[in-house]
Amino acid sequence: MIRNTVKKFAQQQIAPLVSTMDENSEMDKSIIQGLFQQGLMGIEVDTKYGGTGASFFSSILVIEELAKVDASVAVLCDVQNTVINTLMRKHGTEAQKATYLTQLASEKVGSFCLSETGAGSDSFALKTRADKKGDYYVINGSKMWITNAEYAGLFLVMANVDLNMGYKGITCFIVDRDTEGFHIGKAENKMGIRASSTCPLTLENVKIPEANVLGQVGQGYKYAIGSLNEGRVGIAAQMLGLAQGCFDYTIPYIKEREQFGKRLFDFQGLQHQVAHVATQLEAARLLTYNAARLVEAGRPFIKEASMAKYYASEVAGLTTSKCIEWMGGVGYTKDYPVEKFFRDAKIGTIYEGTSNIQLSTIAKRIDAEY
Repeated sequence: MIRNTVKKFAQQQIAPLVSTMDENSEMDKSIIQGLFQQGLMGIEVDTKYGGTGASFFSSILVIEELAKVDASVAVLCDVQNTVINTLMRKHGTEAQKATYLTQLASEKVGSFCLSETGAGSDSFALKTRADKKGDYYVINGSKMWITNAEYAGLFLVMANVDLNMGYKGITCFIVDRDTEGFHIGKAENKMGIRASSTCPLTLENVKIPEANVLGQVGQGYKYAIGSLNEGRVGIAAQMLGLAQGCFDYTIPYIKEREQFGKRLFDFQGLQHQVAHVATQLEAARLLTYNAARLVEAGRPFIKEASMAKYYASEVAGLTTSKCIEWMGGVGYTKDYPVEKFFRDAKIGTIYEGTSNIQLSTIAKRIDAEY
C-alpha cells in the first residue's frame, strides 16, 4: 500500500522536476511540502506527535521507491526518518519529543551534524567544542558535508564538552536554525545528488540551553554510532532504488532499439549482462530487506547493515554504468536520465561510512563471531 502511494507521488510530483532540480542544484519547495503532506517525513513517529506510526521497514520501502525517481529526494527523506527522527524518538525527553517530533513530522526538516574537516571516517576526532556556562553551553566549531542543511530548521549537532575525555566527551545538542552565531555556508557544487543540499556550518559562540542536550552528556558518540548503523540500511535502500530505477528505464529502450536487423536485447552478449545485473539487484534487495527486518525485530544487525550498504552501493555503480553502455550514445547525454543515475550512484560508496569502512566493520564482526 505505502509503496504504491509513494510511487504515484514520485511519478506525478517529483519526476517532472528532476532534471531542473539537478541542473539548478536546488530542491523544489513543492517536493519538500509534498513529502510532509504525504506523511513521509515522520514514518516511524508515533501518531500522538502527528507521525504516521509505521515501521522501520516502511521507511526503507519509501526510500527505495523515491530513489527510483530521484536519489536527492530519497536521501532527504532517509536522513529525516532513519537518523533525525530515530535519535529524537530514542533519546529525547517527553518535552523534547512533544515539541520537536511534532515539528519534524509536519513541517521541519532535520539535519545531522557530525563530520568536520579533520573528522570524516574518523568522526570521533571532531573538534567542535561545547563549554558549560551555568545552565547553558557555548558551542564553537565548524562542520562539513552536512546533508539537508540548506532546507533544515532543526540541527542535531555533535560537540565535545571536554576534549581531554576524547570521544567520551561528545554530546548531542538540539540547535534551531535561527540561533545567533549559527551560520550555514554555501552549498557544495556536487557531481551527483545535486538537489540534496550539502553545506558547511560554522558555530560562533552559539548559546544552547541545558534543556537542549539530547540524551545524556558524553553519550553522543553512542548515539552517532547507533543512528548511522540504522542509517546505512537507508542508504542501501537509496542505492537499491536508484539502481532499479535506472534498470527499469533502460530495459524498454534496448528492447525497442534495433541494430543489424534485430533488437539489442536479442544479442546474447547483452542478455548475459542484463541477467548478471538483474541478479545482483535482487541480491542487493534481499540484503537490504534482511537488514531492515533485523532492525525491526530488535536483533543484532550491524554486520548485515554494513553488508547491505556496501553491496547495494557497488551494485548501483555497476548497474548505472552498464545501463549507459547498453543505451550507447544517448545514454551519455543529459536528454536521458541514466547519466544522472550514474552520477548519483557514486556517493553511495562514500557517505554514512565509505565502502572500506563497511568492509572493516564486516571483518571485525566476523572476527568476533569465530
